Amino acid sequence: MKMQKHGRMVFAGSIGLAVLAAAVAGVRPTQAQEPTAKDPALERTREQVKMLDDLYKNAVVSITKNYVNKQDDRPAAMIAKDVFAAMEKKGWHSARLIDATGDPMNEENAAKSDFEKEAFRRIRAGEVYFERVVGEGKDRRLEIATAVPVVMKQCGACHGGRKVGDVLGFIRYDVPVR
Repeated sequence: MKMQKHGRMVFAGSIGLAVLAAAVAGVRPTQAQEPTAKDPALERTREQVKMLDDLYKNAVVSITKNYVNKQDDRPAAMIAKDVFAAMEKKGWHSARLIDATGDPMNEENAAKSDFEKEAFRRIRAGEVYFERVVGEGKDRRLEIATAVPVVMKQCGACHGGRKVGDVLGFIRYDVPVR
């Protein structure tokens, strides 16, 4: 369940990101993106991204809980970036952490592509999920952005001044549709 409170996203329920996944699951693509008939390959790809999103976000939360205690510790987001790079190197998919605060901690986290810039705008406006299908045939891909909120106080070790529920950014996925 997602609620808006004072311009911030607040997620009710446990710290586990199942709440975010549930919010994502209920979101449908816009009319322009909606296929005319049920597309099994596209649905499989959406499910795959939901699984990846849960995996990556829960790993970051677990790493933060267990290993990040102060500003000098290696942030879990850096480990996530290592995993993203390994997945892309193997040819599975690409994923990128993008800032949604408007003040990225590192310029490489700024929105670059047209999709990322539109996702930035939408995530800042309160959406938790945005997708676009691009290409055709064997070159068809699903681009998805999922919000990354602060889910525990400990996130403040690296993201000072942010409160639980504040949106830090999003993960941008680019996954082949097979």
